[in-house]
Amino acid sequence: MALGAPALLLLLLLLLPLRAAGCPGACRCYSATVECGALQLRVVPLGIPPGTQTLFLQDNNIARLEPGALAPLAALRRLYLHNNSLRALEAGAFRAQPRLLELALTSNQLRTLRSGAFAGLAQLRVLYLAGNQLARLLDFTFLHLPRLQELHLQENSIELLEDQALAGLSSLALLDLSRNQLGTISREALQPLASLQVLRLTENPWRCDCALHWLGAWIKEGGQRLLTSRDRKIMCAEPPRLALQSLLDVSHSSLICIPPSVHVQPLELTANLGEDLRVACQASGYPQPLVTWRKVPQPREGRPRAQAQLEGGALGLGGHSASDTGSGMLFLSNITLAHAGKYECEASNAGGAARVPFRLLVNASLQQPQQPAQPPPPAARPAGREPRPEVGSMAFRALGLATQTAIAAAIALLALTALLLVAMICRRRRRRKKARGTPGEGALFVNDYSDGPCTFAQLEELRDERGHEMFVINRSKPLFAEGPAEAPADCGSAEGAGPGLRVPPPVAYEIHC
Repeated sequence: MALGAPALLLLLLLLLPLRAAGCPGACRCYSATVECGALQLRVVPLGIPPGTQTLFLQDNNIARLEPGALAPLAALRRLYLHNNSLRALEAGAFRAQPRLLELALTSNQLRTLRSGAFAGLAQLRVLYLAGNQLARLLDFTFLHLPRLQELHLQENSIELLEDQALAGLSSLALLDLSRNQLGTISREALQPLASLQVLRLTENPWRCDCALHWLGAWIKEGGQRLLTSRDRKIMCAEPPRLALQSLLDVSHSSLICIPPSVHVQPLELTANLGEDLRVACQASGYPQPLVTWRKVPQPREGRPRAQAQLEGGALGLGGHSASDTGSGMLFLSNITLAHAGKYECEASNAGGAARVPFRLLVNASLQQPQQPAQPPPPAARPAGREPRPEVGSMAFRALGLATQTAIAAAIALLALTALLLVAMICRRRRRRKKARGTPGEGALFVNDYSDGPCTFAQLEELRDERGHEMFVINRSKPLFAEGPAEAPADCGSAEGAGPGLRVPPPVAYEIHC
């Protein structure tokens, strides 16, 4: 039955949302291609058809690939994400794209590449990473790309290519490292590239020293087949005497290295528990050496336990060894007994290596014991003689702040009381001198004492009579000696007068207060 015009129009309106549901809003979808470029997108849009084989997401503001954002796109063959704001790639970000052949990440803000960033891309043929901010290519970065044929890394800031960074790229035919910051490259770094046909190394600040002996010889022996006439112009930037010269024009005798020398001062140091410690290791040589601090394990230790790190461009932190150019700083925080031991600073460059030992001692005297020592029994010390911690002693420092303050105040009060007593005694003495005016300037003359004031009991009686607070018998200064005589039997020597000293009866002695 033929449909009328209104019914046909209604059918078209019903079918239109179904068509729109198969393509994200503002994107253009045709065949197996989805075009979502230049739409100011911040994330991968939802609703991309699962059968999409080519996806254009270039010229947007995508800063991160959310986990699972590409999971529905198992059929994807080409993905273009250039000119976005990607800062990092999560490990396994493309694991759901086993058929992907071409991946464009040019002109993003990538600074590092994790070793698992390209896991799952076993069929990938072309990878564009040019125009990012990559500074280092670490070992095994591209291990999961066995069929990769083109790797574009130009226009980055790559200054370090580790020896195993390109491991696994046995099918690579083109490698572009031009316009980076490479100063050197090792033979080991290029050894995995068994299928290499094009190599681009121009516009790097090459350091022409003994580490580049192999590159010049390799190019002359057959490596030039990989280089165009333009790519063969590997120009030296260092040392100054070879600047702007082509590596191929420099003789091997001019490519020299100066082995490193290392200086650590002091070679032994004692630190207290809980302190922070920095020890500098100065290294010199050409090229500038890499400096590594490590703790030398004790015979029974499995591996270093100290937390050592380098400041200033360190490659590792925590308990791992770390490297830096020129000078390295060993940094230990919150020192414990585990940090004590022997350390080693090593400096290495293409000319050799040098090592200097350093020993750290830890002062454990301030460490509080886990089980406080039991105090000695009361019988071990005299009664009333409880020892007080002295200011500045370890026991005093172990007390709390309030206790320390109370002890210091008590000591100060005792000292003040003693000073006041001394002042009062001296004042009374001066008053007695003025009041008496007798010979001897305040001395008390004792005459015709047959038994004398030679005991503390007799002195105490005399003190009560005279009002003196203290008497001292000066037996070496008789005033009116009338001849030797024996002292009475009941009069012994006074305290402090010395044993065996006899006092003649008819003699007077001077008693001072």
